[in-house]
Amino acid sequence: MQQPFTPPTFRSTAFHCPHCNAYANQLWFEAYISHGGWKGVENTSFCRCAHCNEYSVWISGGMIYPGSSSAPLPNPDLPEEIKTDYEEARAIISRSPRGACALLRLCVQKLCGFLGESGKDVNADIAALVKKGLNPKIQKSLDIVRVIGNEAVHPGQIDLRDQPTTATQLCSLLNVIADAMITQPKVIESLYAGLPETKLQQIEKRDKPKGT
Repeated sequence: MQQPFTPPTFRSTAFHCPHCNAYANQLWFEAYISHGGWKGVENTSFCRCAHCNEYSVWISGGMIYPGSSSAPLPNPDLPEEIKTDYEEARAIISRSPRGACALLRLCVQKLCGFLGESGKDVNADIAALVKKGLNPKIQKSLDIVRVIGNEAVHPGQIDLRDQPTTATQLCSLLNVIADAMITQPKVIESLYAGLPETKLQQIEKRDKPKGT
């Protein structure tokens, strides 16, 4: 089972490395300067990944190097246009959580279009997917991204100005949706198509309505 994405967090002993993207132990060090003796540098720390041995630099609890996002990479099966929007959201999470949430809502809108709906009215598209038997967990995931994304554009009850964690969680949710709606069906269809032709014919005969 794949390790759920764990974003880099100050003083955490394990998370997904911003360099190699592996989930690994992280070793923390304080910064010192030599000036007539060793003196600690206030609010500055270094973190070394046990997997790739690369360092990240942290000041006042925030990672300043590398400049990569703390959000997971997009599901590789997402359509390229949606991947582009996702990557843009991922790149601005720390600077503009609201902007990232709005872009992720756009990703959901385009994903609904990819799944055969209008791609114009997200709420109506989700309702249509529910009527077609959409898994309730995926419905909830879609609505979470939709509602929070709407709040980013039209501020209401949810304040997203300083909440990069919320945007990061939406990235993870979008990948959950893509896995359920695109990746898993793709894998199942590929495996099913690889069954012997005689077995496929037997299955078709078994499931054929009687009298036809």
